[in-house]
Amino acid sequence: MPTVLVVEDSTTDRRVVGFLLKRAGGWEIEYATHGQEALEKVQQSAFDLMLTDLIMPAMDGLELVSAVRERCPRVPVILMTSRGNEGIAMLALRAGAVSYIPKRLLPRQLVETVARVMTLVARPRAHAPESGSMREFKCSFVLKNDVGMIRSAIAYVQENVLLAGLCDEAECTRVGVALDEALVNALVHGNLEMGPTPGIESDKDYAAMFSHRTKVPPYADRRIHFSASVTPDQGVFTVCDEGLGFDPSGLPNPDDLSPLEKGCGRGVVLMRMFMTEVAFENNGRQVTLVKRRGVA
Repeated sequence: MPTVLVVEDSTTDRRVVGFLLKRAGGWEIEYATHGQEALEKVQQSAFDLMLTDLIMPAMDGLELVSAVRERCPRVPVILMTSRGNEGIAMLALRAGAVSYIPKRLLPRQLVETVARVMTLVARPRAHAPESGSMREFKCSFVLKNDVGMIRSAIAYVQENVLLAGLCDEAECTRVGVALDEALVNALVHGNLEMGPTPGIESDKDYAAMFSHRTKVPPYADRRIHFSASVTPDQGVFTVCDEGLGFDPSGLPNPDDLSPLEKGCGRGVVLMRMFMTEVAFENNGRQVTLVKRRGVA
C-alpha cells in the first residue's frame, strides 16, 4: 500500500490531513512535525509521496523541498499553503515541489490532488532501453472525454521523455503534472464547457454535470487532440480542445501569486512553473508547452 508522509507542526492540521486521507482509504499515513524529522524519515524509509506545510521550526518547507529534491528525488512533494505564504510556495515549486493545496481547501482538494499526483509519478519501465538512448519520439492522440484515457496517454509520453533523457524522473513527474493540467482543462473547461469548481456544497452537482455532459451532444462528441515531439534536448507538447474557446488575456499574470491562495487558476500556474514556455492560441482552444533540457 502506498505510504504518505505528512509534515506539519500544527497538531490540529495534522489531524485534519490524517483524517481526510484515512477516510479516503488506500494509503498508509505517517507523520513528522518539522522538516528535519521528515528528511530523516524519508532517508530511512520508502515513501511514495510527501505532504508538507511551509512554515515550521527546525527546517521549513522550502528547505525541506530542496533537500528532498537533492537526496530523495523520487519522492514527490505537495505543499499545503496558508494565506500570506504564497511567495514561499512559489519558491518551493521552483525548488522541486509538484503541486500545492491551500489549507482552507483541504477538505475539497486534498484527496483528489494526492491521488492525481500518485498516478503521474514517472518511473522507468522494467527492462527498457537506457535513458538517453532514444534520439527522437513523436506521437499524436485523439482522446475521448475520459480522464483515464488522458492519464494513460500522459504515462506513455512520460516513458518516452525518460528514454530520450530529456530530464530525470523527478522532473518528468512535474512534466506529467503540467500535461495533466493542460489536458484536464481541455476536457473540463474546453470540451465540456464547465466553469470553475464551485464551493464544497455544490461538488455533487458539479460531478453530476460532468457525468451528464460526457454522455450527451455536443459535449460528448468533442475530442482532445494531444501531440508530443521529444528529443534529448527539447519536448514540445500541444493540447487542443473542440470547445468554444476563451480569451487568454484574462489568465493570471505569471507573477501573480493570488491563485496559490484562491485555489483557482492552479493549472496555469503549474504549467508555467514546470515548463520552459507555455503559449495559448486559437482563442484559448490550443496550448503549446515546451520543455527544454536543463531549463526550468
